[in-house]
Amino acid sequence: MTFPEKPQALPARAEFSSGPCPKRPGWSLTAVAEKAWLGRSHRASGPKAQLKQVIDLTATLLGVPEGYKVGIVPASDTGAFEMAMWSMLGARPVDMLAWESFGAGWATDATKQLKLDDCRVITAEYGVLPDFAQVRTADADICFTQNGTTSGAKIPNFDWIPDDRAGLTFVDATSAAFAQDIDWAKVDVLTFSWQKVMGGEGGHGVLILSPRAVERLESYVPPRPLPKIFRLTKGGKLIEGVFKGETINTPSMLCVADALDALEWVEGLGGVAATRARADANFAAIQSWVDATDWVENLVADPAARSNTSVCLSVVDPAVAALDDAGQRAFVKKMVTMLEKEGAALDINGYRDAPAGLRIWCGATVDTADVEALTPWLDWAFAAAKAELASA
Repeated sequence: MTFPEKPQALPARAEFSSGPCPKRPGWSLTAVAEKAWLGRSHRASGPKAQLKQVIDLTATLLGVPEGYKVGIVPASDTGAFEMAMWSMLGARPVDMLAWESFGAGWATDATKQLKLDDCRVITAEYGVLPDFAQVRTADADICFTQNGTTSGAKIPNFDWIPDDRAGLTFVDATSAAFAQDIDWAKVDVLTFSWQKVMGGEGGHGVLILSPRAVERLESYVPPRPLPKIFRLTKGGKLIEGVFKGETINTPSMLCVADALDALEWVEGLGGVAATRARADANFAAIQSWVDATDWVENLVADPAARSNTSVCLSVVDPAVAALDDAGQRAFVKKMVTMLEKEGAALDINGYRDAPAGLRIWCGATVDTADVEALTPWLDWAFAAAKAELASA
């Protein structure tokens, strides 16, 4: 069997995981540790001030409007989004939008766990967005992912949401925040985690509430028991401490210091405009290669809906496409294994529930030069795996 010749240059950093994502360029554990209040209570004055610093800098960099609340909560983006759902849904009709794994998970929560009375689930296949015209935007609460981390499909804009809506919008922005625009006038609840575009650590979520969301929390008592870590009110009033650095459960102060390091990096670049530009440049590099390569396509056909962070690719070569699902997954796994062994790319297999394919993180902490260095290796791995397939 003849294998194709390997490329000469490796990416300087081969981490292309979609979560936890690569650390920022120049990241240093020593520098982070020097900022961290290790061995101290998170309720002491210094650690509490650092938590508030992370909250305030997050709000400033994301352009969160005056009157909105920003809090740090447990259990990553999942904890933040489920906290919002369990605390607020049920007051009015609900439309759940699902076009990838995490949106489907929220829909399951709403229908199977919360068992909401008037709840519709509007779905689309991986790589496609649902029909927003079906959404009851005037009167229903709406839950959706801004960017489908497992499908590579993002909403092009928020224009389909009316300003004068009666319901609340719940936006899972975990792989969109700091890389895509957020139309705050259309957002009531927004969640994300440090581990995505910021390149921070997992286990902590960020929850952002509009004044309308706060009003819902203070006026609606859900007909279900709430675990302690989901409780955002006491005596009918918002627990303000959550949004001032008094976290519901004990945070990792090393992770908090790491989040501060990431935010200061964003600030030093020039803010969200700069981090979005980095993600856009990374996406442009991978997509230009896709456009010039006949064996691969972006899973998302509509250019306006293509993610600039979690880029999902399908192997469309006829010999591979003719395989059954198990065969296609085995082919992609062979490619991924080859690339990892060579140190060219780490953690780029598609999400387990998504169609067989590659998923390459192009968020702001990735350098475009590394994306450009990766593409010849993708061609090499494909040719090598196809040679094995032909000889089998």
